[in-house]
Amino acid sequence: MEIRFWGVRGSIASPGPETASVGGNTSCVEVMCNSQRIVLDAGTGLRALGNALVATREPQSLALLLSHFHWDHIQGLPFFVPAYMPQTKLTIVGASDGRHSLRDKLSRQMTEPHFPVQLDDLSAQLTYREARPMQTFDLGEVRVKVARLNHPGGVFAYRLEHEGTSIVYATDTEHYACVDPALKNLAQGADVLIYDAQYTEEEYQSKVGWGHSTYVAGAEVAKAAGVKRLVLFHHDPMRTDEGVIAIEKAAGELFSNTIAAREGLVITTGDAHGCRSAA
Repeated sequence: MEIRFWGVRGSIASPGPETASVGGNTSCVEVMCNSQRIVLDAGTGLRALGNALVATREPQSLALLLSHFHWDHIQGLPFFVPAYMPQTKLTIVGASDGRHSLRDKLSRQMTEPHFPVQLDDLSAQLTYREARPMQTFDLGEVRVKVARLNHPGGVFAYRLEHEGTSIVYATDTEHYACVDPALKNLAQGADVLIYDAQYTEEEYQSKVGWGHSTYVAGAEVAKAAGVKRLVLFHHDPMRTDEGVIAIEKAAGELFSNTIAAREGLVITTGDAHGCRSAA
């Protein structure tokens, strides 16, 4: 599997000279399993991914897995150009809450006066798939496992398995006094764990209950679950490039095979140390 990061920030997009190296777009991760494309979350980074796909001039078929519906994880969808193209096949996976369907949740941000185009105006062939905690299902050749983690309003973590390799996407989750057993089970032996490391330990003291975690907790999960590589993700919008580098270094002292997510970073599973920055 090849993992490419298009958006790595949390809470709100934060463009500017102090965040230009790491990137200012919110959550969006592309996973390629041979020719199969799966996208994790639809933050503002989804816009650039869409532009790259349109540039290929090929019909697109992909699945979009949503962790939850806070704005920083769905704001890219209205600006995802392939969604306006009739040859695009887009499967959207996410949670329903018993009151509002997955489709209804997404349609709310695409209504007047917030946005001039409605969800039903998208020309792509849209399919909605509502997932449940502890569920396992297949997307083509990829096995997907779902776990519910700790975040206001709820959040899904996903494990993707393909040809003997696996990645776990666990953003917007707040740690407990012990390692979250649901996440430990989901991440057991994974090649890559992408983890919400928005705060330092000091910052977290005033953010308890906000639904985010620290690099220290991420290292603890990585060790407990026996993962091969830890990727720090969902960087605080106030965190400068230098601040992210400092956290990456500190986390590396706790779990040696740690890297901070950056826009353009590409990681290939099968080689725990194999990662490169895209041009």
